Amino acid sequence: MKKHKIIFNVTSLLTVILILFSLAGCTNAASNNTSDTKSADNIKEGGSISLPTSEPDFLDPDLAAAADTRSVLFNVFEGLVKPDENGNLIPAVASSYEISKDALKYTFKLRKGIKFQNGNPVTVQDIKYSLDRAAGKDTGKPLKTELTNIKSVDIKDDSTVEINLTKADSEFLSYLTVAIIPKDYKDQNTKPIGTGPFKIVKYTPQQEIVLEKNKDYWQKGLPHIDKVTYKITSDANSILVDLKAGSLDTAFIPKDQADQILNDYNLLIGSANLLQQLSINNAVKPFDDVRVRQALYYAIDTQNIIDTVASGVGKPAGTNFFSSFKKYFQPGLEKTYKKNIDKAKELLKEAGYPNGFETSISVPSNYQFHLDTAQVIVEQLKAINVKATIKPVEWGVWLSNVYKGRQYDTTVISLDASYLSPRALLGRYVSTDSSNFINFKDPKYDEIYNQAVNETDDAKKVEYYKQLQTILNKDAASVFIQDQQKTVVLKKGLAGYKFYPLYVQDLSSIYYTK
Repeated sequence: MKKHKIIFNVTSLLTVILILFSLAGCTNAASNNTSDTKSADNIKEGGSISLPTSEPDFLDPDLAAAADTRSVLFNVFEGLVKPDENGNLIPAVASSYEISKDALKYTFKLRKGIKFQNGNPVTVQDIKYSLDRAAGKDTGKPLKTELTNIKSVDIKDDSTVEINLTKADSEFLSYLTVAIIPKDYKDQNTKPIGTGPFKIVKYTPQQEIVLEKNKDYWQKGLPHIDKVTYKITSDANSILVDLKAGSLDTAFIPKDQADQILNDYNLLIGSANLLQQLSINNAVKPFDDVRVRQALYYAIDTQNIIDTVASGVGKPAGTNFFSSFKKYFQPGLEKTYKKNIDKAKELLKEAGYPNGFETSISVPSNYQFHLDTAQVIVEQLKAINVKATIKPVEWGVWLSNVYKGRQYDTTVISLDASYLSPRALLGRYVSTDSSNFINFKDPKYDEIYNQAVNETDDAKKVEYYKQLQTILNKDAASVFIQDQQKTVVLKKGLAGYKFYPLYVQDLSSIYYTK
């Protein structure tokens, strides 16, 4: 068996996933992939920070689907392992683990002395409960479909848990970031308890989420900040107003807005690990016809969107896959649908829409970036007589009606990877997947995806994942616009910000400088 005591560098899978972009070398911008070079002599412990977020969908980590919510909960919960800023999976609730050669058995040692935020010690019973709950072992309804391959979670002794799989899976470790929570605790969605560096002490819907330092946190010296206040907002414009007033300490904002406040904030630029797209409901007319979806793709100038909406900070996309996932990324797909109005009109005519049609674009109203993108798309589609109307919707309504209810024509949104695995990006397009909110259905796609999941030969697995990306592109499952870059402002006097290979913010490393 392979044994890992301190850090598991996922050489065969994950080391190649992340190429962090250097931070912008401009006035008031940091010069590396964190906001400062950490030195014990430079750290002033304590203090508080404020930052914006959207209304959470759930505080229960097994139920949360919204990227912003999961970014908050990243600071509250931990799994047996967790990601670091370099794309490695490192032990968290577990102190070490072993993986059998046949990739059917994963054995974990519980970290000695680790406690929940309520002061209770974490036990192997808590680990078994957490994994069984997420996998739906008792209910038959998994909360995390990625864990359905678990055959059993067996307690070997007071510090050892063995996870047995139904099918061999060399990528399974990436799913074991699932939160470890107290056994039989019933108030996880209202009074969450985890093992992370911060604990939630207050949640006022539509107003704020307040976190305080977890003094029992197992990683000594972290976190540095005593208190974090997430200000809930549905108005993207108010974020810039609050930054100018100095009432926020850090935020994701467009670069053109960041340039307005560089007297008081440092600018950091890195990979957002978000893929912006015009997601298309493949089940409704006229978008059930691939020619119509392809026509939209040919009519939309994605580079123009990047230049006008993202201030040129972004990479054209051709599929739902990050270019930083280099090992699995299929390059060149962004060139398939170069703007071609004649081709777009020809496809519409073939599909029976020579005079175009009317449609709508549902957009979360708290994301100005997506609203601006939608406005550009509306103007571009006029060239092929497609009359699109923007429908701004509250974030909660978007989640219920679009993501879950699938009651929409098209929507502008960004999708992230919730796990350090290609499946996190490509699994959502399997016809039976609950997150397949665009209703994409392709038997060949399902077949190749299952082959990729079950394949043990690394070269073949890579080829299968590349084929899946090509299918999404050829079928124009959505109009994949850009692989986003993230511009972050951090108030001067703060340091320690890190970019991660997932859409998260690790607040435990942020500190005030002396």
